[in-house]
Amino acid sequence: MKRRNFLKQGALAGAGAAVTISGGALLSAGLASPMPASPPPAGIAGEIAKPAILGGRPVLSGNWPGWPIWNPETDEKRIIEVLRSGRWSRSEVVSEFEEKWAAAVGAKRCLAVVNGTNALIASLVQLGIGGGDEVIVPPYTFIATVAAVLATGAMPVFADTDPETFQIDTRKIEAKITSRTRAILPVHILGLPADMGRIMEIASKHDLVVVEDACQAWLAEINGKKAGTFGHAGCFSFQNSKNLPIGEGGAIVSDDEEFMDRCYSYHNYGMPYGTLVGAVGAGSIMAGTKLRLTEYQAAIGLAQLERLEGQTARRNENAGYLKKQIQDIPGITPYKLYDNVTRAAFHLFAFRYRKEAFKGLPRAGFLKALRAEGVPCSSGYATLNNQPYLAQAFQTKNFRKMYPEEMLDIDLYLERNQCPENDRLCNEEAVWIPQNVLLGTAADMGDIALAIEKIHKNADRIQK
Repeated sequence: MKRRNFLKQGALAGAGAAVTISGGALLSAGLASPMPASPPPAGIAGEIAKPAILGGRPVLSGNWPGWPIWNPETDEKRIIEVLRSGRWSRSEVVSEFEEKWAAAVGAKRCLAVVNGTNALIASLVQLGIGGGDEVIVPPYTFIATVAAVLATGAMPVFADTDPETFQIDTRKIEAKITSRTRAILPVHILGLPADMGRIMEIASKHDLVVVEDACQAWLAEINGKKAGTFGHAGCFSFQNSKNLPIGEGGAIVSDDEEFMDRCYSYHNYGMPYGTLVGAVGAGSIMAGTKLRLTEYQAAIGLAQLERLEGQTARRNENAGYLKKQIQDIPGITPYKLYDNVTRAAFHLFAFRYRKEAFKGLPRAGFLKALRAEGVPCSSGYATLNNQPYLAQAFQTKNFRKMYPEEMLDIDLYLERNQCPENDRLCNEEAVWIPQNVLLGTAADMGDIALAIEKIHKNADRIQK
C-alpha cells in the first residue's frame, strides 16, 4: 500500500491500519521494518485518528535526539588535557581548530573568534566598511546580521526575501544599490545556500565587497564548493544551538592572506601579525579589540567537528525524505533549493503554511496542534526591517554625525525598506522544525508527515 493511501485509509480514518506503537511513537508501515505490523486495537486506532490537541494519542513520543551531543568516552580527554595544562588562552589547540575548519570548508585560512557576530563585524571593518556606507542585507535572518552592520557605523538596506528559498531575492538587489553601497551581506539562512553565483556577478558589476553570513551553513555546498568561500570573507557561528556547537564561538575564512592577517591583528588588540610588519610588544599598529577564542572552547570544537560530516549527511537524507512526504499535502510548501546546490546544512527544516487549505486554521493553531503531536516547531523570525532598534540606532550621536537628516528619518527609511514577501513569510507562513529532529530516523520523518496529514484532515474540528 502506498504511503498516501495508508494515510487516507489507515490511522486517520480510525480503521485497522498497518502501524505499530513503539516507545510512544507511531511508526509508518514499512519504515521501521520490512514486515507489515499488526493493526492496532480498535480503541487505540480511534485515539490515533483523533488529534492530540483534542485528546487523541500523539503521533510521536517527542523523544528526539538531545542537543548538543557529548560523548564522555571520546570527547573529554582533550578537554581535560587543556584544563590540566593551565594554558587556557589562545594557543596551539585554537590553531589546530582553525587549520581543521579551514580544511573542512576548503579555505586557505581561518581565524577563530568569540562568536559569529564578531566574525561579521571584524570582516566588515577589515574590508573597509564603516560610517556613511550602505550594506545590502536580507530581512529574513537573525538580528546579529544587521547588528554587525550597525556596529561598523554602516546603514543596512533590506532586499526582500524569495519565499520559495527563504533567501535574499537576487532579483531585488540591484534596485537597492546607491552611490553609498559598499557591500552585500548574503545569509545562507536555515543552512540553505543563497544564490551566490548571481550575488557575486552583481558585486563584481558594481565593485562591491561580499561577506557571507554562513553562521547556519556548515558544510553546505554550491556545485561542490562550500558556503562561506565565495565572497571576500565567510563567517561562521558555533553557538550552542548550532550544528557545530561550542557554546559560543565563531570563525572567519578567506583565501586572502593579507585580509586574514588584518583580521588576526584586529582580534588581538591590533598587534602586528604576518604581513602586518612589527614585533609583538612593540605596540598596536591598528585600532583593534579582543576577540580571542580559548583553548578549551577549541577542544570542544574539535570533538564536535569529528561528528559534523556524518550528522550533515543524516540531516540531508532525512530532510529530503521528509520533503517528499509532505510536499503533496494541501497548504504545505517545503523549502526549495537552488538548482546548483549540491548540499545543504539544514540548521532548520522549513516549509510554508497556507491556512486556506486548513479550513482557515491560523498558523498559531497549526503549530500548537503539531506540537501536541510530538513535533517541535516554531514560526521562526519576526520581521527585522521595521523593529525599534533601527530608530534607536539612527538617533545615536555617531549616526547623526555620519548621515544627513533625511537618511535618518525613520518613516522614510521604513517606506524605502518595505519587504512584503518577507512580511507574509514571517507573519503568516513560515514553519520551522529544528535540526536535531533531522537526526532521528526515517520512520520519525514519516510520522511528522502523518502528524501534518492528521491536522489537515481534522482542521475544521481543531479550528472550532
